[in-house]
Amino acid sequence: VCSPLEAGKVHEVCGEKFLTITPGVRFADGDVGDQKRVTTPAKAKELGSDFIVVGRPITQAADPVAAYRRCVAEFVG
Repeated sequence: VCSPLEAGKVHEVCGEKFLTITPGVRFADGDVGDQKRVTTPAKAKELGSDFIVVGRPITQAADPVAAYRRCVAEFVG
């Protein structure tokens, strides 16, 4: 588990097969809340995150299903 901002470095040091799970993922137009080191789902993927953890942007959304689908679309492409 690491910040999306460190996922690339983790892969450099530990190898590409070492999985990175990254919390602190927010939508570009969303509130960062108490998170200090955040990035979007698309940027997390670009930086090397293998899996992302997205809580409040989905659970607190007016339409959680739409927020989930948006997150998947941004991360997976």
